Amino acid sequence: MTRRRDDAINKSALWGSLLEVVLRARQKYLWQVRAANSNFAGETYGYARINIREPMKNRTILLFAAILVAGLPFSRIVGPSPLGAQSPLDVEAPDPVLLDPAMAVGQLVRARLENDFAAIQAFRPGYTFWEHIFTIPDGSVAFGSAVDGRLIAVFPSNGDWSRDAAWEEPELAVTLAGKRLASNLARRRDEVVSLLDPVTGPLMHNPTRGAFVSPNVARYGSFLADWGAIYERFGVPAEIGLAQAMIESGFNPTVRSEARAIGFCQWLDRNWNELKRLSPSVIEAHNQTTQAAYCAAYLAILTAKYGSFIPALSEHHAGGTNVGRALINGDRLGGQDVREQYLIGAAFALDLREISTDRYREVVRTYGPRSFRYTEMVFGNAGRILELTASIAQDSIFAIRAGRNIPIEEVVRRTGLTTDEVRRFNPALLRQVPAGANLYLPFPMDELGRDATFWHGAPSPEFAAVLEDMFRLGAPVALWDDPGFERILRDLQTRFRETGTEEGGVMATMLAFVMNETYRSGRGAQLAEFRTSTRILQLFEEGVAERANMRAASTLAR
Repeated sequence: MTRRRDDAINKSALWGSLLEVVLRARQKYLWQVRAANSNFAGETYGYARINIREPMKNRTILLFAAILVAGLPFSRIVGPSPLGAQSPLDVEAPDPVLLDPAMAVGQLVRARLENDFAAIQAFRPGYTFWEHIFTIPDGSVAFGSAVDGRLIAVFPSNGDWSRDAAWEEPELAVTLAGKRLASNLARRRDEVVSLLDPVTGPLMHNPTRGAFVSPNVARYGSFLADWGAIYERFGVPAEIGLAQAMIESGFNPTVRSEARAIGFCQWLDRNWNELKRLSPSVIEAHNQTTQAAYCAAYLAILTAKYGSFIPALSEHHAGGTNVGRALINGDRLGGQDVREQYLIGAAFALDLREISTDRYREVVRTYGPRSFRYTEMVFGNAGRILELTASIAQDSIFAIRAGRNIPIEEVVRRTGLTTDEVRRFNPALLRQVPAGANLYLPFPMDELGRDATFWHGAPSPEFAAVLEDMFRLGAPVALWDDPGFERILRDLQTRFRETGTEEGGVMATMLAFVMNETYRSGRGAQLAEFRTSTRILQLFEEGVAERANMRAASTLAR
């Protein structure tokens, strides 16, 4: 028994040593590429520090690393290097400027975002329509083109649509002239689609929600630049993170959904309570500036998982199991990468719901129309975030970590700000700032506590290096759900915490949250069953055939 255990330990150590070698080879390969091209931002597999003295608990990780040679592109394994015959192991590190982790993260993130926009444009070309929805005041229904997102008409929710419509393309008004439309709003919308579609092509329509956003832009719009800087610190483009915050909360720090979710990310109280338990600092969840950091860290981890903001945003809304099913279905339907797999799988789920929700319940589960539209809503409003930030005079936000309880009266007296202005920066502040929490002000104030403003300066090299390693992990999505992958995330968690930075502490806390969410929920087992079940595969194939028949019938009807 002892001998077998020793043999297992020796084999694990051998595998660990192999993994260490190939990961270091990969790191030097990246040095080669960066030395040859300082604009390199390829999405390659990443380097994770491994303690080779600890036996590996899951061989899947090692097998993945060995097969992919730690992220070297497959063509580099079987073919010559574009940089010559020199081995990556023989290459010296280039000028440190080329290896600046913060620059590398920025290049990688922007390259990833550019690829995401290209995929959205290809599969959801009408995505810019959603900017109109969150701009036009409430009380109307907007119709736009699903081909290019242009606004076509806006109808009052109540009233005569043939008379009271605001037409962006007036020549189309004749299509409704003299038509009696249904009194039921949902049916009336469908009737307008049937009348306009032959002339305009495919349409999108939705109730307008401008009043959900505009009051909060008036009050909090001057904070967008600093909130955006917080998102950027975690490798999330400001326009994506804040567009998500806008459609979720309208920037309202205390808004609650019907499910009682609150704030920027619309997280439930139980999620915030879990974060408060995990965090070494006090979290006041009704302050948007506090919310922004945790929302950004969560989205950063999901983006590292998928290599794309598209399914990452969707997981935030629809949950990891729903997104996992969409990816599996998209892969079966021929999606070539994670973006295509998600977007194809999402469209398939929506089509099956239209055919029969009951019959295909096991294939689509709770993935519905809003889940399908969520990511394109975010991408469709990214441009508006940039416009708002540029058009509104911006205020700086400074974070002061309170060393004691500070009554609001003292904050007002010491700062000279009005009570309302103090609460504009700190919506959670009713009576006092609790010790260990952040007080947000338009200027630093050392006498009230230490500075905790991490977003005004450059990131530390240590934090940026760990963030880059996380973004370059590149492991297959299914591997993230394998319990053995937890050790990789725990290693990242430790490294983030050891940076000794505010943002490192946030990332460490959020990784702990994600690990609990992933490895204690049974998600991996559910997706493994979905991936291998013959019953699910049969339902999938029936759905593919029935959808093809539905499309053929629709084509004939036209």
